[in-house]
Amino acid sequence: MPSLVPVILCGGSGTRLWPLSRKLLPKQFLPLITEHSLLQDTALRLAALEDGAPPVLIGNHEHRFLIAEQMQQIGVAPGALLLEPMGRNTAPAVAVAAHVAARRDPQALLLVLPSDHVVRDVAAFGAAVRTARRAAADGALVTFGIVPTEPATGFGYIEQGEALSPGAPLYRIRRFVEKPNPETAQAFLAQGGFLWNSGMFVFGARAYLDELRQLRPDIAEAAARAHATIRADMDFMRLDEEAFSACPAESIDYAVMEKTSRGAVVRSDLGWSDVGSWSALWEVSDKDARGNAVRGDVHLADAAGCLVRSDGRLVSALGVRDLVIVETSDAVLVTARERAQEVREVVAHLEKNGRTEHVSHKRVYRPWGYYESVDAGARFQVKRLMVKPGHALSLQRHRHRAEHWVVVSGRARVTRGEEILSLEENQSTFIPLGVKHRLENPGEVPLFIVEVQSGGYLGEDDIERFEDRYNRG
Repeated sequence: MPSLVPVILCGGSGTRLWPLSRKLLPKQFLPLITEHSLLQDTALRLAALEDGAPPVLIGNHEHRFLIAEQMQQIGVAPGALLLEPMGRNTAPAVAVAAHVAARRDPQALLLVLPSDHVVRDVAAFGAAVRTARRAAADGALVTFGIVPTEPATGFGYIEQGEALSPGAPLYRIRRFVEKPNPETAQAFLAQGGFLWNSGMFVFGARAYLDELRQLRPDIAEAAARAHATIRADMDFMRLDEEAFSACPAESIDYAVMEKTSRGAVVRSDLGWSDVGSWSALWEVSDKDARGNAVRGDVHLADAAGCLVRSDGRLVSALGVRDLVIVETSDAVLVTARERAQEVREVVAHLEKNGRTEHVSHKRVYRPWGYYESVDAGARFQVKRLMVKPGHALSLQRHRHRAEHWVVVSGRARVTRGEEILSLEENQSTFIPLGVKHRLENPGEVPLFIVEVQSGGYLGEDDIERFEDRYNRG
């Protein structure tokens, strides 16, 4: 049997799970179901495959350190970590991954998985992959169709055709159907033979590239150029921006699966969800006797059918039904559960009005740790910084602000001009405007700093870097 290379797609913004999911910390990096993030759960699920190769991960360059750190936290060493300079949908991304896999093993099969889905039945997932793998080894391009549990209108559908393998839930694809209206979805459910389109695939790396060349030569050629211009950046493989931007943005379904004569579908019952909205998350979450899904510091009284999440403060809900209530440090969402799909309209409103609550949380993650805003006003800003053991900020200077650092806990090594200072708890230093400086944590425990900025401009783009171990510009 050819080797199986998992390909995990880590892009996407997850706007319908605002205010928890944001541009710089989208839903695949959040612990929505278990103590692990959806990305981590996806990678851990691969243990059910027994002989799968290390995964190839594809993500946006803005999230590269998040992806690497989350894999490190669960002990998964990626076979490759590809960085897209911009999103081009799944067909080009998987084409580049196919080139990477085929270069190492021309017979390799790819298992393509979104990073932000939930699969409750891992054993059933393993069995479905084995069925798909056998078909892909014979040349088929296989997708996974989920047995529908309701007349959902938020998914595309696949109509299964004749059986391809006696005793196996493998079928020819008769047709793909766009997201239906409620009446059509109800008819699909009553008729049977229609499956939700999961966006998961198994096919040979060479087989996929061959079909792409036949069906979408423009995407195939652009992806081949992008692969040819990959350059190493630390542990990452960075796609050339000019080459990759020339790739038409297209999904695997539109570019290949809806046109190929080699398509097949595995009928699957996996406890699957794409977690595409707060109502979808409520569906797959554990609930109390009154149907409430709760996480965080939450108090409910006479509430039913609600999803309530607290990111920090106490949330109390009394006598309410079928609501979604989500609290974060800078935003609160309250919506009827049945209207949860409309949350993306809130995000569009924030973007249109030049706000930033859809971009990042108050806590912003960096490769060295994180910072979070504490207070801000005219010509000042206060932040709390956490620097991981052994990590350091870049050697930098600011042209518009000065900074005062106070060590709250841990030990800091500070470069200030030509000086090197060692600061302990309750000690501080001042960084004048225009002076080169760096903050490091030489200790074995996290370093916490309170930073007070003062000046006429306090934006994050007022940073001139001279040295940076993370190769940021």
